[in-house]
Amino acid sequence: MLSGFEKALLGVLLIVLMMGLGATLTVANFKEVLRRPKGPLIGLASQYGWMPLVAFGLATVLDLPAAMAVSLIVVGCTPGGTTSNLFTYYAKADLALSISMTAISSVAAIALMPLTLGLYTGPFTDAEFSIPFASIVVTLGVMLAPMAIGMVIRARNAAAAAKVERFGGLAGVGVLVLLIVTGLYRNGHLLLESTPAIYVAGVGLGLIGIVLGYLGATLLRLPEAGRRAVAFETGIQNSPLALGIIIATFPEDKHDEMLWIPLLYALFVIAVSGLITVVLRRRAS
Repeated sequence: MLSGFEKALLGVLLIVLMMGLGATLTVANFKEVLRRPKGPLIGLASQYGWMPLVAFGLATVLDLPAAMAVSLIVVGCTPGGTTSNLFTYYAKADLALSISMTAISSVAAIALMPLTLGLYTGPFTDAEFSIPFASIVVTLGVMLAPMAIGMVIRARNAAAAAKVERFGGLAGVGVLVLLIVTGLYRNGHLLLESTPAIYVAGVGLGLIGIVLGYLGATLLRLPEAGRRAVAFETGIQNSPLALGIIIATFPEDKHDEMLWIPLLYALFVIAVSGLITVVLRRRAS
């Protein structure tokens, strides 16, 4: 589905994306989490509670093929990314909370992503198709290194960090555009050949995640701006990272089948989040 050059470019852009994420963070962000942990903890519980469960439920109810089911669950277990921060900003929500949740979920992914994958992928794997847990942990650890570099840049030079942040944001958009455009160009026929179940999985994961994130934050009495932040942070996963993990850790002969649902998810979650953002902005005006 992706050429060798595109896979290498994805790796480079992921590094830049994670560095840009780190450039938005300071030690004060983590101190604020310790001082006011309620919002970030609600977001973390929502991120690794709702999304893996929703992905597992969709894969089971829709009776997806094993490789597609696993790839959907990989997306559901992935931490948040900068795209959720962008939609949080446009929706006039709590951006500081969103950034804190992204940082925490990215660090926590080293432990929580293998844990949730092990919990939910069992029915779809066997001796011939297993989850490469060690490789996933290594990949996540490698991705934290550029995030740490971004934090160091932010601590030493705020102006340089702002440039890295903007470049990282552009890299994140570039990753999604590259993968969606090339994926659709080479595999446009799959749009017609994909079953309704595949479309429901691609659309449903993000939409249900956003709704459940909002409802959960409402039940736990977060203010409206915090509810919106949790909603976007729950439903919008770091899909470039999910694609990178699939490419870097799973057998190459599984890539074509495994990459399609994450690409559909990336396409539809942006459209769904855009529509929700328009509604929320009108309510806020």
